[in-house]
Amino acid sequence: MLEVLKVIIFGIVEGITEWLPISSTGHLILLEQLLQLKQDQAFLDMFYVVIQLGAILAVVVIYFHKLNPFSPQKTEKQKMMTIQLWVKVVIGSIPAAVIGIPFNDFIEEKFNNAYVVAAMLVLYGVLFIVIENYQQGKEPKVKKLSQLTIPMVLIIGVFQMLAMIPGTSRSGATIVGALLLGVARPVAAEFTFFLAIPAMFGASAVKLLHFGLNFTAMQVFLLLLGTVVSFAVSIVAIKFLMRYIKKNDFKLFGYYRIVLGIIVLLYFGIAALLA
Repeated sequence: MLEVLKVIIFGIVEGITEWLPISSTGHLILLEQLLQLKQDQAFLDMFYVVIQLGAILAVVVIYFHKLNPFSPQKTEKQKMMTIQLWVKVVIGSIPAAVIGIPFNDFIEEKFNNAYVVAAMLVLYGVLFIVIENYQQGKEPKVKKLSQLTIPMVLIIGVFQMLAMIPGTSRSGATIVGALLLGVARPVAAEFTFFLAIPAMFGASAVKLLHFGLNFTAMQVFLLLLGTVVSFAVSIVAIKFLMRYIKKNDFKLFGYYRIVLGIIVLLYFGIAALLA
């Protein structure tokens, strides 16, 4: 029963932090210290994959109509615009695919530690505050997804690639890139969600093939439970973020990241000194 409760908590944290630009990695490494799942490493590796899948499925469900080019409710022009949107998503995914596939293991090995996570939390927290202050009072150049140009989506894709460094936050990095280009906050957030679909499905597929599905019935139940919880919470988190940024900027998330980065640094720094 205790493991079930832990899995639910992990699913909740993943569902919230995957879409708010505050780094799911930063939260999960702290959570791992507080709530250690009593499972083997193969299960833990798979668990983090499936709760991410639950999160990305929430985007597919919420935006299914918007992303479906074959909807009978759309005009021919709307269908064509949806296809154009998918083309932009694919183009924006190229930088992460080119770097991510060959260098993923290297990056995880060299950069997946608490100090890098803390540094990235603080760095992008500062960037959010600086960029929002710089853009304050300025009219966004891009107010609709259709106004995103190919060079813009490639630049945003490069920022998504930078999110491979743990603690950066995939949504945080891509939103920062979009804001720098003068993209309106709601458009930046939505395009970030859409970019996540190929990126997270691709990463999950690679890891699923690597780890396989050799688990006990109880472990399969825990994996499914974490996925469902992450999915449900992600729906709430996405809808909250879209409502929030219609009237507010991203500076609050920036301040939160800085505080969390300091907490991560202090926690693991003190733990290292006491070891």
